[in-house]
Amino acid sequence: MPSTIWVKVVGFSGVERHSINTLFRLSVRQTPSYSLWTQDAPAPPHVSLIDLDCHQAEVEMASPTFNPNHKVIAIGGKPHSQAAYSFQRPVDWNVIVRVLDGLFVSHVSLDADTVHHELGETTVPPGMRATLLVGMKPEERLYLRARLALAGLTDVDEADTAERAGPYVSGRHYDVVIISLQLGDVDPWSLVQAFNGMLSAPQAVIVATEKPSWLVMEHADQSGCIGMLEIPFNPPQVSGMLQKV
Repeated sequence: MPSTIWVKVVGFSGVERHSINTLFRLSVRQTPSYSLWTQDAPAPPHVSLIDLDCHQAEVEMASPTFNPNHKVIAIGGKPHSQAAYSFQRPVDWNVIVRVLDGLFVSHVSLDADTVHHELGETTVPPGMRATLLVGMKPEERLYLRARLALAGLTDVDEADTAERAGPYVSGRHYDVVIISLQLGDVDPWSLVQAFNGMLSAPQAVIVATEKPSWLVMEHADQSGCIGMLEIPFNPPQVSGMLQKV
């Protein structure tokens, strides 16, 4: 298995391209990593991510040079017979990450309960655990969603502030909650205490911080957290933490 998986990207909006590029940048921390394929790449693309709603997709897949055995992940309003996986918009990028890992990482398995071959069918089986991410930068939450997906935690909600987390918490139970200690609108430790004090408390509360220290680790332990994550994230630390939940 090559250490770099080259992904050819066809179509997509500027916002979607930004999400794709962020996924690629974050993947440099793992093996294999994913990189945008260009004509200058040292190898042909291993997989294509194709926007079926754009004209370029029709040209790409109708080309006589298109290899019918080439792996294709398609996004768009209708399925394509040559696509290994097809999804509708809005794109759930953590599922796309898991699909890529399922294709190229031997220890990741994709089953019918997680990703369906039919267009856009992603299901949440009964009993699937829900996760809430509170705070952190968008790219940090994106990275955590990818790692959570690898751990089988694909039902993830995000809130960039404690205030915006309120409606989520009032509407459902969360099994895993990850809270940034850099929250600006409330004392993050009070939020940790609130979650751990619920009648139906999360199975795991984790704090993430840009300023890790032994004092913070002790405070997390005394507050009932299962651990602390350092930012920037350390992949082995994240994987080890998620094995506890």
